[in-house]
Amino acid sequence: MARALTPVHFAMPNVRITDVSPRDGLQNESAMIAAADKAQLVRLLCAACVDEVEVTSFVSPKWVPQLGDAGAVLADLAASAPSPLTSRPLFSALVPNERGLDSALTFLQGPAALGKLSLFAAASETFSQKNTNGSISQVLERFVPVMHRIRALPHRILVRGYISCVVACPFEGLIAPAQVVDVAKKLIAMGVDEIDLGDTIGAATRETTRELLNIYAREIGLVTTASPVTLHLHDTFGHAADCVRVALDAGITSFDGSVAGLGGCPYASTPTRRAPGNIDTALLVNTVHAAGFTTHVDLDALACASQYARKLVQR
Repeated sequence: MARALTPVHFAMPNVRITDVSPRDGLQNESAMIAAADKAQLVRLLCAACVDEVEVTSFVSPKWVPQLGDAGAVLADLAASAPSPLTSRPLFSALVPNERGLDSALTFLQGPAALGKLSLFAAASETFSQKNTNGSISQVLERFVPVMHRIRALPHRILVRGYISCVVACPFEGLIAPAQVVDVAKKLIAMGVDEIDLGDTIGAATRETTRELLNIYAREIGLVTTASPVTLHLHDTFGHAADCVRVALDAGITSFDGSVAGLGGCPYASTPTRRAPGNIDTALLVNTVHAAGFTTHVDLDALACASQYARKLVQR
């Protein structure tokens, strides 16, 4: 008699969730939000057990006034933690250039230490000029000394390389995946630890996401490389959850979200309609769970963070 086969069960991988609301979610809010309130939002996100919180950006207050208090936010977080919290999420911050790195260096140790710094490039020449005041090649050149200095630090700091407009640009329209791959290869050659593909205006669909990821996987690799991919989706047209499902099928296991769906590219808004922001972290997590994957996120605690965030921006 033939022996019955024992079913083999494969555990689905855990999906990594980064909440970017304290930085990307709040940066375009016109009403100034106190540093203490931003720090409290970070604490609530920590309680929700997300894997990473993008706390702030060390950008010039002239260009992003809302984030001119980066140091104050991190100081507030440090003051509330008497000793380093090994169980807390990874804290990260954006550094656009060497001056931003100079400011961030103060916060690479201590109870609220940053464990990751992010660089921001684009796959669109026009967007790069308007958003970072330089061509794609000029922006990448700025990153070279930043990377050299980060890698010369006495302890390892992770580096994320953002690429915006990976599907479409508000000025140029659709972006060819080859342009995205070209920028990614240059960031990887610099030694970044992670590539974050950003659908900046929320134009991605199932089809465009699948095409981009297929080409990226063929040319570079999505998860088996030294610089795995994170997907950063905006929900302008309500397609973000569909794109998450496509990405999961492609092997992506790292995503950005923003509690309460805060954020949104100002170029995607109109005079009469403010564009929806990043994919809501709760929607992201529920989509991931529904697909059979796991996360570390506590959805009840995340709901508390969402409620607090809505109060901050009065929505």
